[in-house]
Amino acid sequence: MSKHTFQTCSTNETGWCPGCGDFGILAAVKDALESLELAPHQVMMMAGIGQAAKLPQYISANGYCGLHGRALPAATGAKLANEEMTILLNSGDGDMYGEGGGHFLHTMRRDIDVTLMVHNNQIYGLTQGQASPTSDIGLKTKLQPRGVISRPLSGPALALTLGCRFVARSFSGDMKHLSGLIQQGIQHRGLSYIEILQPCVSMNKINTFKWYKDRIYNVNEDPNYDTSDRITALSTALNWGDQIPMGLLYHEKSGDAFDDRIPQLKAGPLVKQPPISHTTMNSLFEKHM
Repeated sequence: MSKHTFQTCSTNETGWCPGCGDFGILAAVKDALESLELAPHQVMMMAGIGQAAKLPQYISANGYCGLHGRALPAATGAKLANEEMTILLNSGDGDMYGEGGGHFLHTMRRDIDVTLMVHNNQIYGLTQGQASPTSDIGLKTKLQPRGVISRPLSGPALALTLGCRFVARSFSGDMKHLSGLIQQGIQHRGLSYIEILQPCVSMNKINTFKWYKDRIYNVNEDPNYDTSDRITALSTALNWGDQIPMGLLYHEKSGDAFDDRIPQLKAGPLVKQPPISHTTMNSLFEKHM
């Protein structure tokens, strides 16, 4: 076990409701970082806006909270500036798949070396219970009093079709399983996407801890499940209802990350490289104008 601890920041009062699934996610993140023997200064916790995005405020590491749905570009910039930093991004299903949907698509294409965790409670919790892109058809909310009529989005299926090389799903009620997936995600070179199913005890009365536990199953408990088969992973990811798969759905171990394809980074992290002089900058402008 690491000699470093990622304590919850005592100066920040937790804004989550008692029983919120985010508490389990926070505990799993801390356990994963300590198990990998990372120090707080080596970790950057990033987020957008929402209940999930509050997580960086409750852990003793570098933290950043950006605009609603706009955390992925900031995480990309941070990783390119200092590729030695371990970057974890926490986002909700609304923040990532709704406001941040466009960034989600193109970050998958780039394959930046960041661990992306999407807390999916199938509702907008911070803004008091509107339907999110993952809400099931028929769910009644303040804004959809007759029930949701749009089909829910499957984040894992979308990630697989976009070429993501590490696609996983876990459950906030199984902290040991989630911690293990986060550790694998951090160790993967490239974008690691983990969707985390979690109850919202105040705004979504249907998807409770029991509701999930009655339905989820771990695909990796099947010795015949092949995590290198993208087509099988896609078919599995599309399952939702009486049975909901979780685990490491797909892992392509070979391949380079976006960071590896940028020649300027071969000399080391940008933060450790000497600044470009005005003379060099002016010559570059003159050459390319």
